[in-house]
Amino acid sequence: MAGTVDHVIEARWVIPADPPQAVLHHHAVAVAAGRIHEVLSVDEARNRYPGARRTELPAHALIPGLINLHTHAAMTLMRGIADDRVLMDWLQNHIWPVETRLVSAEFVHDGTLLACAEMLRGGVTCFNDMYFFPEAAARAALAAGMRAALGIIAIEMRSPYASDAGDYLSKGLAARDAFKHEPLLSFCLAPHAPYTVSDATFERVATYAGELDMSVHIHLHETFDEIRESMTVHKLRPVRRLQKLGLLGPGLIAVHAVHLADDEIALLADHGCHVAHCPSSNLKLASGIAPAARLHERGVNLGLGTDGAASNNRLDLFAEMRLAALLAKGASGTATVLPAHAVLEMATIGAARALGMDDRVGSLTPGKCADLTAVNLDAPELSPCYDPLSHLIYAAGREHVSHVWVNGELLVENGRLVRLDAGELAAKAAYWQEKIRG
Repeated sequence: MAGTVDHVIEARWVIPADPPQAVLHHHAVAVAAGRIHEVLSVDEARNRYPGARRTELPAHALIPGLINLHTHAAMTLMRGIADDRVLMDWLQNHIWPVETRLVSAEFVHDGTLLACAEMLRGGVTCFNDMYFFPEAAARAALAAGMRAALGIIAIEMRSPYASDAGDYLSKGLAARDAFKHEPLLSFCLAPHAPYTVSDATFERVATYAGELDMSVHIHLHETFDEIRESMTVHKLRPVRRLQKLGLLGPGLIAVHAVHLADDEIALLADHGCHVAHCPSSNLKLASGIAPAARLHERGVNLGLGTDGAASNNRLDLFAEMRLAALLAKGASGTATVLPAHAVLEMATIGAARALGMDDRVGSLTPGKCADLTAVNLDAPELSPCYDPLSHLIYAAGREHVSHVWVNGELLVENGRLVRLDAGELAAKAAYWQEKIRG
């Protein structure tokens, strides 16, 4: 077995995320054929694998690759076009008109590629996407070398991608079939939101989810307006409507989940649902502050999402980790809720669990894929460092990410993209900026 190890990554600290509070000093991760072979001390690694290629990270924390549990990657091309607006004004008067005019496979490919570059440089190795033309997003993710869970969107409105909800689902399932042999890709069902999806479509989604063993990724309880509309039209709050339609269960990823009563938190917990917490987007669109502390205390599995760059405006999970911890403390009045290790779990193994990928990614566990992020904690603004795990949440930022690997392949080295060309990405962004302005 020793001969199978081809790369040893040594670090000042290895923080595996599972067990949750573990911090291993002067340890190494041995990688074989793109997977974690073992985690051991630096001295043991040098003795056991003297011929392996070595990467030395003497002032770094090595952590699992971060997982962005909710985004609309291609919307990176619309970053900043409609800031300081409420959600429905933002959607109806700014975002949807641009999408109607310009969204295409080329738009989605280029926007997703730009998003991949940003996420990789911020230590993100996997993202859960919800957008049109998922086959174009798939090609972009593969070109970047990233892991992606791609949403098969369902929405009642017509778009350049599809004519109705049935058309969306048919095209999305065809994309899933076309990419089913790509190990970096997976697919989930992505009905947009309760206010844009009919009961008939939800029932169809529930059938597909059961037959194909697929997760369901949906915006849920994001705003008061969504809940008021649901009460007017359906006489039920959205989460109760989904329960009635058979969609609550361990495959459901509820995005935002801002406005939840205690009984609804209990309902999500009892059904084993997951929540994608998007604190920056929730604040920027004035949707509110999600009850993350209460969800966590009740046992609901939490992950972190950035949402799209058009509503955040950063695909920055370090910012989301810090904000999630601070908001939970401020909103609850309790400084001990959502401690640093719990927030790192949300951005790694928690998100992996929500996507059904925790057997492959999310922690530095032997046998899992070698999706790794190195964070340099030696900068003056990070000194001194008493607790590297706490530092990752409260002090470090994405600018401190030095190296990123997916499946053992180096994609970021000393902060620079290895596969992707920054100049080419800038040219694509400029091209679409002129189109959108027009």
